Amino acid sequence: MKLQFAALLLAAAVSPAQATTMWTNVDKAMGRPAMVQPGDVHRYSFPRSDLNVMLDGVRIRPALALGSWLAFRDMADHAEVMGDLVLTQEEVNPVLSRLLASGLTITALHNHLLRSSPATMYMHVHGMGDAVKLATALRGALSASRTPTGAPGAATQTPLGLDTAALDSALKSQGKAAGGTYQYSFPRAETVRDEGMPLPAALGLATAINFQPTGAGRAVATGDFVLIASEVPSVLQALRRHGIDVTALHNHLAGEEPRLFFMHFWGNDRAIILAQGLRAALDRMNLKR
Repeated sequence: MKLQFAALLLAAAVSPAQATTMWTNVDKAMGRPAMVQPGDVHRYSFPRSDLNVMLDGVRIRPALALGSWLAFRDMADHAEVMGDLVLTQEEVNPVLSRLLASGLTITALHNHLLRSSPATMYMHVHGMGDAVKLATALRGALSASRTPTGAPGAATQTPLGLDTAALDSALKSQGKAAGGTYQYSFPRAETVRDEGMPLPAALGLATAINFQPTGAGRAVATGDFVLIASEVPSVLQALRRHGIDVTALHNHLAGEEPRLFFMHFWGNDRAIILAQGLRAALDRMNLKR
């Protein structure tokens, strides 16, 4: 009996505390409800609907490449947040200063697109602590930009004008319509860890491919491939062989294992041609089947 009681005490000592985040309070601090994703990740989206970004004569929809997001998860006795903020060049340092003052970490600052007007930058952030305090700090930092942070308007469905069945077949996956775009997500097969803890794909660790129709079966496509080092050369070659521009190659995180590289791309062609080229690149990766 004494042995059983000692075992229970030991289990209590080493077991993590139960998750305590009140997500309704986080929703209130963020000014909008979260979309709950696999791994109990609470993701908040802040589309840059205020921006009029043009590239190759196409006005970029927020859902294609202008969507700031912040994703939270419980870590037993605290919360973790990761995210990507879409900013104009003038907004970068005012937002960065507020984030640093709140104790948040900036893990990357870079471009995703080339030749766009106005140019946009993408700031990756990370934080640990009380979820409501983190949310309050992040929303305060966003207020140093023109990012719309009020209650979001009702979502509207826009006819795509794309043969989505053909795209699904070419990419060997099921896409989804969102904000006038057609989107795909491809998680990696291996578990990615940070300080020994697994990171869910919903924290921004899945390859993202987005299509925006431009008429007559054509589209622009962008997103990023999430790669380990050995995959980078072959994916680069596959994209260029299919006429798809590589626009950036960099890291988003600071201490993950295995080390990940994020390769951003841009394509402007018949949608099915783009899908075939992107599938050729995906075939060179270790993806979840």
